Formats: sequence, structure tokens, C-alpha cells
Amino acid sequence: MRLATALLAVTALGATAVPSMAHEVVYRAALNGASEFPTNDSAGTGSARVTFDVDLYKMRVEVSFSGLTGNTTNSHIHCCTATSGLGGDAAASLAGNVGVATRTPTFLDFPAGVTFGSYDKTYDMLDLGSYNPAFVTANAGGAIDDLHKAQNAFDALVNGAAAGKAYLNIHSSYKSGGEIRGFLAPVPEPETYALMLAGLGLVGWAAKRRARVC
Repeated sequence: MRLATALLAVTALGATAVPSMAHEVVYRAALNGASEFPTNDSAGTGSARVTFDVDLYKMRVEVSFSGLTGNTTNSHIHCCTATSGLGGDAAASLAGNVGVATRTPTFLDFPAGVTFGSYDKTYDMLDLGSYNPAFVTANAGGAIDDLHKAQNAFDALVNGAAAGKAYLNIHSSYKSGGEIRGFLAPVPEPETYALMLAGLGLVGWAAKRRARVC
């Protein structure tokens, strides 16, 4: 009975992590040519971190990349593929391509004409200018005013990322369709890890105590 109580306590600890995740949701992506569709032999690599603030309707995009074969032309987030691209390069490539969701023709002030660089920009996702107009139209959901159109587009993008169906792509003169890309994968918050470890410790303690009693 005491072990069952401890397990319930772990569940309660995990539940306390949910409210904090409702504010910001963080995703990471490893960028490479093997994840493109079709795959390519680019030696370029990169990493991306995308943070959605679901309360304030903000999106922060952080990218670093190097070793590209061609010079950068544009970059953006695409969404939403028919299947998830998470699970490795093969899964990412098999997920295929889909249209651009974010600002076109490229992220604002993204480094152009280079083979390496970094980027950090926060977008107001209630501004329709933060999206590809085609993505807004496809996800307007019957909304007439701009505010609700933007909210619906943001929800579609966030849900697409949560389903593993959104990827960040860097296009270049070497591969106009995309030289390196990576699907956004969720990053658990540090608080979640801490609570999980505390919970596992509690279960271990309860099990040992039970063994001593028996």
C-alpha cells in the first residue's frame, strides 16, 4: 500500500510540471543534409532552438550553422507534413516536404550569402506578417478578423510542432529546396527532470522500506 502511495506521489509531482510548460514550449532540431527530401551530400551542419510562448503568442528562433556547400538564400519553418519527421534522418527524409509556415521569403534579418552564421529573433505571432500568407489562409478556420486568423495560424504551427510535423530549413545556392534541415523535437523543461528524479528517488526509498518491513 505504501508503494502505491509513493507512486501516486510521483504522479502528483509530474502533474505539477504541467502548468509551467503551458507558458513556454521549447523545441530543438539538428540540421543536416541527410534530413532533407531528397537527401543531399552537404557537409553543412547546424542546430536550431525554437521557443513558443503560448500565452503571449511569441516565437523565438535561434539558429547556428556552418560548413554549408552553398551560400544561404533564405530560411524558415515549414509545417505541417503528413507524417512525423522525428526518429532520425531517415524518418525526417521520408516525411517529405511541405509549404512554408513562417514569414516569407525568409526569417527577418537571417544571414544571407554566407556558409556559416548565427541567428536570434523573437516574433510577434499575432502579427500576420510573421507567417506565410498561404499558411494563414489554410488555417484561418473561418476567422474573419486578423487577430483570430493569427491566433488560428499560431495554434496550427504549435500543434504541428508538437506532432513532429514542423521543420526548420536553410536554403542555399547549392540546394534551393533546402541544404540542411531538421524537424523540431520537444525539449523537457529542467523542472520536469528534477521532479522525475525526485519521484524516482521516492519510489526507491519506499521499495527499500517495504523490503525491510517484510
